[in-house]
Amino acid sequence: MGSVDGDFDSRLPALKPVRMKRLAGNDRKPEVFREVEEEEPLSPIARIFHEPCFNIYVMAITGCKTRINVDVVKANLGHTLLRHPRFSSLQVKDAKKDGGMKWFPTKVDLDKHIITPELYCAADDSPDKVVEDYISNLSKTSIDDSKPLWELHILNIKTSDAEDVAVFRIHHSIGDGMSLMSLVLACTRQISNPKALPTLPVRNTAKNKAVKSKGIWWRIKLVWNTIIDVLMFAATLVFLKDTVTPLSYGRKTGVENGGKRFVYRTISLDDVKLIKNAMNTTINDVVMGVSLAGLSRYLNRKYGGIKEDKGANQKKNNLPKNIRLRAALVMNIRPLPGLHALAEMMEKGSKAKWGNWFGCVLLPFDVAIHDDPLDYIRQTKATIDRKKHSLEAVVTYFLLSMVLKIFGAKVAALIYRRFFKQTTMCFSNVVGPVEEIGFYGHPIAFLAPSVYGPPNGLTMHFQSYSNAMTFALSVDEEVIPEPHELCDDLEESLKLIKDAVIEGGVIKNNSTKWE
Repeated sequence: MGSVDGDFDSRLPALKPVRMKRLAGNDRKPEVFREVEEEEPLSPIARIFHEPCFNIYVMAITGCKTRINVDVVKANLGHTLLRHPRFSSLQVKDAKKDGGMKWFPTKVDLDKHIITPELYCAADDSPDKVVEDYISNLSKTSIDDSKPLWELHILNIKTSDAEDVAVFRIHHSIGDGMSLMSLVLACTRQISNPKALPTLPVRNTAKNKAVKSKGIWWRIKLVWNTIIDVLMFAATLVFLKDTVTPLSYGRKTGVENGGKRFVYRTISLDDVKLIKNAMNTTINDVVMGVSLAGLSRYLNRKYGGIKEDKGANQKKNNLPKNIRLRAALVMNIRPLPGLHALAEMMEKGSKAKWGNWFGCVLLPFDVAIHDDPLDYIRQTKATIDRKKHSLEAVVTYFLLSMVLKIFGAKVAALIYRRFFKQTTMCFSNVVGPVEEIGFYGHPIAFLAPSVYGPPNGLTMHFQSYSNAMTFALSVDEEVIPEPHELCDDLEESLKLIKDAVIEGGVIKNNSTKWE
């Protein structure tokens, strides 16, 4: 699901331009000094992410087709990413404001932010498992707050799908996931045209324009849906909890504090588009449908205590009836600044909109085994279309903003945590570049963003890139001890849905539009 449309842009504070100075001398280190007229306070939402119960980090796993030259990366970060004020500032307590925090400009030593561990691959270990273990161990730690809260880990190890792997770890207080991903992409360039920024897919804006011409009954239904969704949100905070399933066992032991394991798998975006065009849906619908099918297969197998679910059908399967399983979605409620605006800000020190502005949405998953695999797509399309006809994200944002203003960051963080804890999983789908790109000249093989910190046993992220799509799972191993099995179920579900489309004989040309 994409961002919620709305005219919030004018209410967002712009980041102030910064002036840069470099050390003189031939042996100077890649350090950066910032000068600003005044120190800015952290936004209220940013303060929430510093509460112990809601301390969240963004992890962006990036595979490269060549070995990463650390010196090249350091040389380029100084005049790109570090020009963003949030990446060259400390977050410190404001003595003038009780409980408040502010951005304090500092000298950035890249040697403390770019980490190149020496990974050892034993004879009985695969490089993929070594990388998995390293990233999992990262999620058990936090970044030292004596420096800006971001790191880039360059692992210098070849895996089955990349010549080298890099991991960005960024504290969520710096920005929301979509903004952070956009900023990282603004540091990349097209492989075919090294001076050009990446191109993001064209969104279909015809639907948004058509909304303005809707009649009174459409608007009444919008209000009604919003009321129902907000009441369901409130009920979830108070008492309505998801069914305990094999996707949520172990949460009582403190899932959010035990670290996560990150696994990912890359599938063909062309296959997703084929299904999308054949069924006249969106890529979001297909991604959600595949997720529903994969989760249903996984749960059917776990409830039956079997390795394979062959022979399961709509009438005979192992799934209990009336499973309540919902995903917590965090949706942007403001337009993103755009890659060109972010690139210009880093290059020229111009202004750009920034901050954590998001609302919460509950997305139900009706877990079931269907004889027709296409029913998963039809079902999720109906659910998403219903959610699109609601202002749930906008209203929940303003309600939580009021709580934050009246009761402070501690209470607001507890409410956010409660919202996630009452649901089974988190879900996100991010649009990526349509062509191959390079990070400071290093061609990228895949992008796999994720997070750790939410109190869920499972977080699913889908990221498109060129002609591929990578899904990344962040799991608690006490809850999901064999995450690769869930990856297999998702892959197999996509194959079954694609085969059903081909057998049905309804195939159209692949569209380049996201919706």
